[in-house]
Amino acid sequence: MTDVYQLSNRLYIIDTYDLKRKGRTASYVLKEDELTIIETSASPSVPHLLNGLSELGLSPDDIKNIIVTHIHLDHAGGAGLLLKHCPNAKVIVHPKGAKHLADPSRLIKGAKAVYGEKFEQLFDPILPIPEDRMVIKHHGETLKLSDSCTLTFYDTPGHSRHHFSIYDSKSKGIFSGDTLGIYYNELKKEKIDFILPSTSPNQFDPDEMLQSTSFIENLDVKEIYFSHFGVCHDPETVYSSIRKWMPIFLQAGEAGFQSITNNDFNAAVQAVEKELKNRISTYLTNIGVPENHKVYEILSVDCQVCAMGLVDYLTKKK
Repeated sequence: MTDVYQLSNRLYIIDTYDLKRKGRTASYVLKEDELTIIETSASPSVPHLLNGLSELGLSPDDIKNIIVTHIHLDHAGGAGLLLKHCPNAKVIVHPKGAKHLADPSRLIKGAKAVYGEKFEQLFDPILPIPEDRMVIKHHGETLKLSDSCTLTFYDTPGHSRHHFSIYDSKSKGIFSGDTLGIYYNELKKEKIDFILPSTSPNQFDPDEMLQSTSFIENLDVKEIYFSHFGVCHDPETVYSSIRKWMPIFLQAGEAGFQSITNNDFNAAVQAVEKELKNRISTYLTNIGVPENHKVYEILSVDCQVCAMGLVDYLTKKK
C-alpha cells in the first residue's frame, strides 16, 4: 500500500507508513532538474518510498539528492538503505549529524534502549552511509535544483542540535522536520489545524525551539511542510501553537516530575505522560473532538516520547 499526494506540479508527498500508520511520516519529492527527496523515514518505509516513486514514473537512478532534516531514525533511519537503490544520489545532512550517519552505532544503541524488542520491527536495518556520498550543509548554505528553485538550509535547533530546516525558493515554503512540531493531519477533516511541540529525547531545548520558531517566522514563509504530516497553509497558526503549548508541556513536565519521590526515570515518564494526556484531551474535548477520535491513537505514542524528552530535559536542568 502506497499513497502519493500531489501538492503542485513539482512537489509530492509519499506516505511512508512509519510505525505502519497512514499519515504518520512524509517523504517529499521535488521534481526539479535535480530530482530530490526530503526525509526517508525508517528502513521499513523504504519500499513505500520506492513504490511511490514508481507511481510517479520516477526511477531511483534519477535521484540526485536525499535530504534528511535530522538524524532521528523516523527521519533518516532508512537513508542508508535507500542510498543502495540510488546510485547517483548523495545524502545531505546537518554538520552535527554526519558522523552518526557514517557510523550509526550510537543511533542503534539509543533506539534499542528506548524501543527494546520492537527495535528490529521498527528500524532494522540501519546502514552506514559512506562519507564520500554525504554532503554537509551549514547554516545559510544553498543547493540549486534548477534555474527557478534553490533550497536554503537553516540551523534550527530545539528538537535536536543536528537539525536544519529547508526553505524552498519556488513555493516559499519550508520543510520543518520536527522543529515546528507535529501537525495532526487526522483532524484536518474537522478543519482543525492542531500542532504540538515535539519534545523527544535527548537534545530537546525549549528556549532553542522558541528561538527557531521566531527565526522561521521572520523568513515570512507561505507554507510549512511537516514531516509528521502534511502541509499547513497558515504559518501563523503553527507559530502561535508552539508558543501556546510549550509552557503547557513544561508545566506538565514539572507537575509529573515533582510527583515522583525518587529518581525513577520510568515512573517520572509515566507521570509526565499522564499529565500531558490530560491537558491535551481536555483541550480537544473543549473544541469538540470526541474521545473516540482516531487522533488519540497517535497522540498516545507521541505523549510517551514527549514525556521522555521532558523528563530528560528537567533531569539535566536540575
